Amino acid sequence: MSTSAGASALPAIETQESWVPMIAIALGQALMSFNVASLPVAIGGMVHSFNVPPTTVATGIVMYSLAVAGLVMLGAKLNQRFGALRVFRAVVVLFGIAQVLMTFSPTATIMLIAQLLSGTAGAALVPSLVALIANNYHGKQQATALGALGSARAGAGVAAFLIGGILGTFIGWRPAFGILIVMSVVVFLLSFRLKPDEARPEVRIDIVGVILAAVAIILISFGFNNLNRWGLGVAGPGAPFDIFGLSPAVPMIVIGVVLLQGFLVWTRRRQQAGKTPLLDLSVIESREERAAVYAMFTVVALEAALNFSVPLYIQIIQGRTPIETAIAMLPFNLSVFFSAMLIVRFYQILTPRQIGRLGFIVCTVALLWLAFVVHNDWSAVAVLVGLVVFGIGQGSLVTLVFNVLVTASPKELAGDVGSLRGTANNLAAAIGTAVIGALLVGLLSATVLRSIAESPLLPPEIQSQVNLDSINFVSNDRLLGVMQQTTATPEQVAEALRVNTDARLRALKIGLLVMAGLALLSIIPAGRLPDFKPGEIPADPPPQPVERGADETVPLSGTVRAT
Repeated sequence: MSTSAGASALPAIETQESWVPMIAIALGQALMSFNVASLPVAIGGMVHSFNVPPTTVATGIVMYSLAVAGLVMLGAKLNQRFGALRVFRAVVVLFGIAQVLMTFSPTATIMLIAQLLSGTAGAALVPSLVALIANNYHGKQQATALGALGSARAGAGVAAFLIGGILGTFIGWRPAFGILIVMSVVVFLLSFRLKPDEARPEVRIDIVGVILAAVAIILISFGFNNLNRWGLGVAGPGAPFDIFGLSPAVPMIVIGVVLLQGFLVWTRRRQQAGKTPLLDLSVIESREERAAVYAMFTVVALEAALNFSVPLYIQIIQGRTPIETAIAMLPFNLSVFFSAMLIVRFYQILTPRQIGRLGFIVCTVALLWLAFVVHNDWSAVAVLVGLVVFGIGQGSLVTLVFNVLVTASPKELAGDVGSLRGTANNLAAAIGTAVIGALLVGLLSATVLRSIAESPLLPPEIQSQVNLDSINFVSNDRLLGVMQQTTATPEQVAEALRVNTDARLRALKIGLLVMAGLALLSIIPAGRLPDFKPGEIPADPPPQPVERGADETVPLSGTVRAT
């Protein structure tokens, strides 16, 4: 896909397809989103049921995410080889079986196995959803369907927080996952309303590519996820081992990046040899498509960072419960839900480039607003406005860049676009959460240590009684309990609480400003998105030929592949 200032409109007559198949596709997305959003809500109940520490339960979340991120490219090829509809039905059944194990799991081990199976199913489900939309809808309906897919993700997250919170409070954590068993049956039955697609048995699975991609993505994700626990530089007390005193997280990330580069080199060579690659790199061959991937990565990372920092603010500074936090985040999730659906109405008015720039400007303004309105006695209305505005920008951008990638590629590559989306989303979520966490803790630690050094009320003998080597976000009540076990006077306790309160808020404000800066910089890749509307052909110069043989040349693909 490429752009130009000039464009001419094409008349088009579209056949309106039934929206019933989209219900099955949207519920397929909702299955995954509801499951992964229910896990944090269910942590307390699982800890009590299995008699294990919270970290064991949190491992289930990690296993699910790693399985999806590491195997989603393989899932895309399975969709192409056996047909997206056939794979969709098979993995919905597998997902349902995993939820049966989840609902009735007697031990934490069975729960972890259930989440591993769910992630494995999700790895094939993610690309199948995109392929099924491409097979069942076209033109404006396809753009609306892609928006509905993004809305289904946000809506399922909202439902998981509310339903999981209510059931977990009054009944238990298991019924929330039992709902997914019923949903799996419903999705399977509705799948018979989807159009059948052709299998492509000639597609071969690149085993070397699978190994390179899976190991690279898992190492990068796992490394970023453990930056806080293992240490950003020097190995922390939570690190399983150290490398000459250094944290294993950073070398793990570096090795993952090297392997990812190796995967790209291997894939290019495989394509040049005429063999089927694990990921067809033609889906990101133009600068517009690469810009869409960069924009997608950034906006998902910003969403993950906000989803980490704002609940941290609500729960720690305000002392709210997880259920209250979920309700406080509800306006944000709802704004994402509606904007993802409604943004398609602007595709005939604004170009993707204009929407992309406006979207990141909206996100920047919202984050700047949040950075200035958050206070220890914060106004709920002011923060609500910032969250809603950011949700509008975020939901619009996710749908936009996803639509750019899908419409830029032929229908047979929809699975590759789906796997690219799954990989980018999971990596971005892991990196966004980990980086903002490490940044906030680092800012907090630096501010606390500086404030303590400047305070005459906190002498070294008091500091020695408090562990300053592992400073983290804690409530004033918890800090008060720690200080009461020392020889600190009431004045010194009050000073420690003041330092904690001020440093905590300053770290959050700076973190939001950093996020705003990233959103502002993202206007640059947004400026490379297509600058023409659906139904228009960009007036491009003739494409450069690429050599195929001694006397055979073909034009580079990707100039205009779909509108």
